[in-house]
Amino acid sequence: FFSRSRKVQSSGSKYALIPGTLNTYADSLTADLVNKENHHQFAFKLEALVGNSFRLQIDEKQPLRPRYRVEHALKGQPQTGRIRVQRETDGEIVITSENNKAVIHGDPFRIDFYENDVLVVSVNAKNWLYFEHLRQKAQDPTPGPEEHENQQEQDAAVETPKAADTIDDPGAWEENFKSHHDSKPYGPEAVALDFSFPAAEILFGIPEHADSFVLKSTSGTDPYRLYNLDVFEYIVESKMALYGSVPVIYGHGPHRTAGVYWQNAAETWVDIQTAETNVVSSLVNFVSGSRKTPPPAAHFISESGIVDAFILLGPKPMDTFKQYAALTGTHELPQLFALGYHQSRWNYNDERDVTSVSAKFDEFNIPMDTMWLDIEYTDGKRYFTWDKFKFPEPLAMIKNLTELGRHLVVIIDPHIKRDNGYFFHSDCTERGYYVKTHDGGDYEGWCWPGSASYPDFFNPVVRDYYASQYGLDKFQTVTADVMLWNDMNEPSVFNGPEVTAPKDLVHYGNWEHRDVHNLYGHMHLMGSFAGLQQRDPNQRPFILTRAHFAGSQRFAAIWTGDNFAEWTHLQHSIKMCLTEAVAGFSFCGADVGGFFGNPDAELLQRWYQTGIFLPFFRAHAHIDTKRREPWLFPERTRQVIQNAVLKRYSYLPLWYTSFYELEQTGEPVIRPLLAHYPLDKEAFGIDNQLLVQDRLLVRPVMQQGVSKVDVYFPQVDEHKTGDWWYDVDTYKRQEHSGYVSVAVDENKIPVWQRGGSIVPKKERQRRASTLMIHDPYTLIVCLDRQGKAAGSLYLDDEKSYAYRQGKYIYVNYEFADGKLINRFVGKPNYKTDAWIERIVIAGLPKVPTGAAIAVNGVTQQLEVLPHEGYVVVRKPGVKMDVDFAIKLNY
Repeated sequence: FFSRSRKVQSSGSKYALIPGTLNTYADSLTADLVNKENHHQFAFKLEALVGNSFRLQIDEKQPLRPRYRVEHALKGQPQTGRIRVQRETDGEIVITSENNKAVIHGDPFRIDFYENDVLVVSVNAKNWLYFEHLRQKAQDPTPGPEEHENQQEQDAAVETPKAADTIDDPGAWEENFKSHHDSKPYGPEAVALDFSFPAAEILFGIPEHADSFVLKSTSGTDPYRLYNLDVFEYIVESKMALYGSVPVIYGHGPHRTAGVYWQNAAETWVDIQTAETNVVSSLVNFVSGSRKTPPPAAHFISESGIVDAFILLGPKPMDTFKQYAALTGTHELPQLFALGYHQSRWNYNDERDVTSVSAKFDEFNIPMDTMWLDIEYTDGKRYFTWDKFKFPEPLAMIKNLTELGRHLVVIIDPHIKRDNGYFFHSDCTERGYYVKTHDGGDYEGWCWPGSASYPDFFNPVVRDYYASQYGLDKFQTVTADVMLWNDMNEPSVFNGPEVTAPKDLVHYGNWEHRDVHNLYGHMHLMGSFAGLQQRDPNQRPFILTRAHFAGSQRFAAIWTGDNFAEWTHLQHSIKMCLTEAVAGFSFCGADVGGFFGNPDAELLQRWYQTGIFLPFFRAHAHIDTKRREPWLFPERTRQVIQNAVLKRYSYLPLWYTSFYELEQTGEPVIRPLLAHYPLDKEAFGIDNQLLVQDRLLVRPVMQQGVSKVDVYFPQVDEHKTGDWWYDVDTYKRQEHSGYVSVAVDENKIPVWQRGGSIVPKKERQRRASTLMIHDPYTLIVCLDRQGKAAGSLYLDDEKSYAYRQGKYIYVNYEFADGKLINRFVGKPNYKTDAWIERIVIAGLPKVPTGAAIAVNGVTQQLEVLPHEGYVVVRKPGVKMDVDFAIKLNY
């Protein structure tokens, strides 16, 4: 299907609107499209959405059978906007909505989208639209003598395919892949369309790939592939498919950002066209006097389904990310413990092992929130059971952790062991809950348990059954505090084609697996999430998933899968999570230390120092690796790791506030530099640095044996002006934009706080985040050139849904003219013992002699301690829900 669709790139396709078929409505317009070569007709719809977006759909007008439309990816029905037909001529219709307009060209069919009169997205500008309509299989043209007599009757009954309609690809109706056969009963049904970004210089998005943040041209090479697969030992710098598929792409230039969400769950390939700047083409352009290169473009090619594309018109990077979030949703605010440190391996051997590892973290004063159990805890890989020899008393083990303020996460995968004595398998077999083969039997594959079948999570009855298994009345050997890891849900099938399910399996609703493949993990998550919510409706679920699709962020965090203990994989953890973050998945991390292989001390140290600045922070390792808990390394290494983990815990108030603001606004927690420095072309491609919101700039050390690293400080305008940045360890100020070489020793993590920001921290050491709830706060105030700063803090009970009923404190702090004040957003409605212990102010032009705090009309004097580059206001002592003002005295 891919090569058939890609062939169009050389010839162009022939689609046109049929005159006289246009209908306009308050929020949309419809028309018929025709393929001028085979005269097949299509229904076209363009809909305006609230918030600078449009939705474009193309389907067959009268398909032989319905074509699959993705369900469950959007968070709800998008809110439509209003359109006005500005003008309509023979060949062109112009409609407007809000500040946008769409110009629809009839022949050849093309749509140009303008944001405030700037052309930002062109659809089918390259004429690469390609839509294989469903058809009857042509009869074999050379009948044997005994069939010849019936042939005339058959000829009359079967419409002869038109010459322009035939597809001569031998793989269009059936295909063999190694030992696997794909029956393809419905024949060719691919859809493809190109999107150009005339205001852009780079394209980024379409995770998951172990590649650079900026997408590379695929001209003359393989395109990027979106097809959820269990990839063993994946390689970096590669466009190959991985565990997740999020078909959203962004085009960014200095003045405009726009996006396209291609809603299709079938196998999808994306060709990227960018201006390859080489000497010859530059010379040609120079001679011809034309400096214009073709704008970057993306060609989406999917095996089946319909064209369903959302056009996101920005205009700024953050606007575009929020438009995508408005469609597919965000992570829920996680429980605080989920943002702490997670300790995992395949596998902790038994109860004693779990208890002993937990105790060692206390012995060495390293905070840790969650212990993880991989597949070996089960009874023979039967999920919802325990190995009674290794884990005879799971509830006692869980209680031991919980009493220390810790949590347990267990793995539950979607493959079900085919064993008649296993209740889950018996239920699924008797009730017909498994995914079916194309001839109607239960599909049998091979995975960790051996012979296994796969529940059909597309069936709501199956999801309900699955969710009910998490209830404490059924899964009695866990508590409501035990959380979940859904792995292998691509789905992974060890003996399947490409280690996954055959495409001609059949799901609920009679859809083929080929139509829905990239959604299988998403549907698994929907069942799991419902199960945890039903188990304890007042506790926010935590789930980690490997497979994901657009919208899966509403249910789970993700990680980058089975990486290696190698420096290149450490570097790619930032690139991959940045790409996931702009595609809806801020809650992303990588296995600290690498899943495969044995990291040396230096790599492990640097990996912890990097991992603490990704939202999901978990160490995990393969069963064949050496144990690598921090105390198994030399004292110096252990101390470096301890310092890194303590730094993570000190910033938990910032991480927690960021996730609350993500749920409220759709703004990613971690961001590429271009999110806030859209004019700075040098910053576009930087993917070894990240921003935490717009408050911290992080450039981890990810090279072996270096004593310095180059850090790029972005510019805010064309005059190379940069923000002020303060080193978070020394408060030394960086005032200029551009590259700066920064010295690093083994303990140094290059991190700066932006001048103009205020960051909340907690600096008392605890064994787990759950024990920090009443600890006092420190506010770090870093001033900009105008002597101002602002920043927010969010707090609540860190566990329940009470915040949705307004039980929280959300406050903005502002510093200007030597005075710090707070402003509550809404009424503070949460009781806490926490208070403000210290205020650090960096960037003051001179040192104050003291300070005074005013609360409820009463003023008290405060001590101010001067340090090099900053001052500390000691013990303001004010509770978090009280209004105050602090004035510096000179």
